[in-house]
Amino acid sequence: MRYGIFSDIHANIEALGAVMAAFGDQRIDRFVCIGDTVGYGGAPDECCNLVREATTYTLLGNHDAAVAGRMDYSYYYDAAREALDLHARTITPENLAWLKTLPYEVRDAAQGVAFCHGSPINLEEFEYVFAPEHAERCLQIWQDLAQITFVGHSHLCKAFALTKDEVYEVVADRFELRPGFKYIVSVGSVGQPRDRDPRASYTVYDAETKVFEFLRVPYDTEVAAQRILDAGLFNGFANRLRLGI
Repeated sequence: MRYGIFSDIHANIEALGAVMAAFGDQRIDRFVCIGDTVGYGGAPDECCNLVREATTYTLLGNHDAAVAGRMDYSYYYDAAREALDLHARTITPENLAWLKTLPYEVRDAAQGVAFCHGSPINLEEFEYVFAPEHAERCLQIWQDLAQITFVGHSHLCKAFALTKDEVYEVVADRFELRPGFKYIVSVGSVGQPRDRDPRASYTVYDAETKVFEFLRVPYDTEVAAQRILDAGLFNGFANRLRLGI
């Protein structure tokens, strides 16, 4: 079973289109989106339509939850809140209904994999996992973790290997799972990377060979940025696409 796994599209249809085209050479059996299809960007409906058509599983992200009325986002900063308000007002009824049904977590026990947007602890809190100290919190549930858990939310590409007592950061774009370890992998962002690399992030995991790989693909950031501006959203959202921040 080969999984094509991606997250944090944030209404960036140019980036999503590039990722789905890049997956074409990967012999993917199941596509999984780990959440935040909407928020920040200029094409929420287009992204929802493509994700709904392509994926076997789509997880609920915090921006999805906000647009769907499933969480309070009044404390978000003004520009982010304005984007969410706009998406909630303009998204089609079908896509809004879909967002309302998305799960916090999906496990494929037969393949030893799990998916959730934030930390597997306190799923509804959408806590980050992008540093060893975040992964260390998961030691308390080590017995309940899948062999590999995929998360999003941070927009960073990070991987951690956990024994029952320790956490190790995996510094490699491609690696094979080792016996005796469990893994938590943050898969980066399709539509708004924050590691100073503006290319869209996507990942592949082969459950038979136990090999995972981080991948990147360029896309037209200028077109995506102009969509944000045309929608009347904060120009900082457009600028960060160009810089990958």
